[in-house]
Amino acid sequence: MGAGAAALGRAALAAALVLLYYGFSIGITFYNKWLVKSFPFPLLATLLHLLLIFALSALFRALARCRSGRPRATLSWADCLRRAAPAALSTSLDIGLSNWSFLYVTVSLYTMTKSSAILFILLFSLLFKLEEMRVALVLVVLLIAGGLFMFTYKSTQFNTQGFMLVLCASFLGGIRWTLTQILMQKAELGLQNPIDIMFHLQPLMFLVLFPLFAVFEGLPLSVSEKLFHFHEAGMLPCLEICILLLATRLLGDHLSLLNWLGFAVCLSGISLHVILKAINTKGEKTLNLNEEASSDPDLELLLHHTEHGEEEEDVETIQQH
Repeated sequence: MGAGAAALGRAALAAALVLLYYGFSIGITFYNKWLVKSFPFPLLATLLHLLLIFALSALFRALARCRSGRPRATLSWADCLRRAAPAALSTSLDIGLSNWSFLYVTVSLYTMTKSSAILFILLFSLLFKLEEMRVALVLVVLLIAGGLFMFTYKSTQFNTQGFMLVLCASFLGGIRWTLTQILMQKAELGLQNPIDIMFHLQPLMFLVLFPLFAVFEGLPLSVSEKLFHFHEAGMLPCLEICILLLATRLLGDHLSLLNWLGFAVCLSGISLHVILKAINTKGEKTLNLNEEASSDPDLELLLHHTEHGEEEEDVETIQQH
């Protein structure tokens, strides 16, 4: 009875965890799709997500250390680069490309295409000898591949770019989960706890994904009205000049008098552009307000009555004198 109850308890716990995973997975899928509609910078959102996970994992590690009194497993940067870098690379690209694909694909196409990750997980599990070849595995591969082909065949909402992003993410997901399993099974690393492995992977994942963000979203984000309320890239040269100035100063390069004069002239030109833009914007707003006022019949009637009343007051004043 004791062994049976323990097995039943483990099965119930596993079922609860699976349901919890499915609930969060489905919820975050719809949330990401909603997010990229209003904030079309999925790579930036992924970077912020990685920073949040790192902060939370560090907090939980600190709490666990205070509670148990024992230090947590901590790898050096050299060990992280040698042991955890492949898992971090595949994980960051898997998450980044998955979120990126929401700009182009529907949730249904994403879900069906991302389900192909099981194919790549099985493939890499066989390559790394984590699984043995069985007839059941071949049947699973054929069913998933056939179902994916049927779903995407002549789909009316099919998007090639988005589909390739999800497919690449699925391929990387197969590598990701295989390498993560191998990483967690190495007892000498002490990363059996998921929180510990997340703590060590997030900084590497951030470093891997940041160049991709800088190339594809850096410029659009810097001139985005959603974040900085810019309507054009007029302030971008000023930002680039300041960065170059700081870089030259920090690296020890020397600027000649002509360089400084050129820098001042450039800044003055940018400042003049900003001032003229502000004046033009203010003038356009005033003109629009006047046009709206002149087109409002109620306001015109009010102004007419006001002017008529002022004329009557002037006549009365003259008569009194």
